[in-house]
Amino acid sequence: MKTKTYVVTGATSGIGKALIDRLPKDSIIFAAYRSKDKTGVLSEFSENIYPFYVDYAKPETIKSAADFILSKSSKIDTLVNIAGCVVAGPIERISINEIRRQFDVNVFGHLEMAQRLSGLLENGKIINVSSMASFGIFPFISPYCASKRCLDMFFNSFLIENKHNIKIVSIKPGVIATPLWGKSVDENSKYLNNCSGYEKEMELIIANAKKNETGGLSVSKVVDTILKADSAKNPKLSYTVGKDAFFASLISKLPQNTVNSLVKLGLKAKMRRVK
Repeated sequence: MKTKTYVVTGATSGIGKALIDRLPKDSIIFAAYRSKDKTGVLSEFSENIYPFYVDYAKPETIKSAADFILSKSSKIDTLVNIAGCVVAGPIERISINEIRRQFDVNVFGHLEMAQRLSGLLENGKIINVSSMASFGIFPFISPYCASKRCLDMFFNSFLIENKHNIKIVSIKPGVIATPLWGKSVDENSKYLNNCSGYEKEMELIIANAKKNETGGLSVSKVVDTILKADSAKNPKLSYTVGKDAFFASLISKLPQNTVNSLVKLGLKAKMRRVK
């Protein structure tokens, strides 16, 4: 069995870290980090890991990251896009710059990396960790929802258009227990705290994030699906992970007015439980 080469973004925690731990030990892995103090975490896994720095919120770092990979390898079997962030708050209050950051991190960064590495991905795969949020709008995280829908749309076009026989897979998890939830509360504190007129709604968002950080499905469920798609000769275009993601996919097929009414009813029911 041939040695495979992977590029994994968001590799230092959550899904990315769990994935690297389960890839074959003889794999060559280019693993992305954003915080330099996390490089030690990566080197512990295997001597075949090549850590590289990229911060999609700083687009100028993408070229140097891709150049590093291109200088070390002539072939990539699978690019796994996991890095992401959540911009949260009432859409009327979130600054446009923050929404741009959401798209830089969740969409444009992955797209540019794929463009720069496409020549090495001949007959390979790009696996994107999207979200059940791509199926519709969840209140107060609309930038995140829109970015994940956009990610899926761009890469679906990539699949149709590319002449390198690159297969595209979108993994759409439901609520997964990862550090992303706690990070999102910290990063959006200026919108979640002291948000005049939306105090109870923001309390609900914070409470849900804290609950999800430990109460969601195990990251291993997502890793199982990534490995399944990676090993398949002809993987599906889209995989849901978790009952909530499957349910969201069904709801998304309803008329938008119906979806909006259901979301509003659900939000009202949750708000009644906020003290």
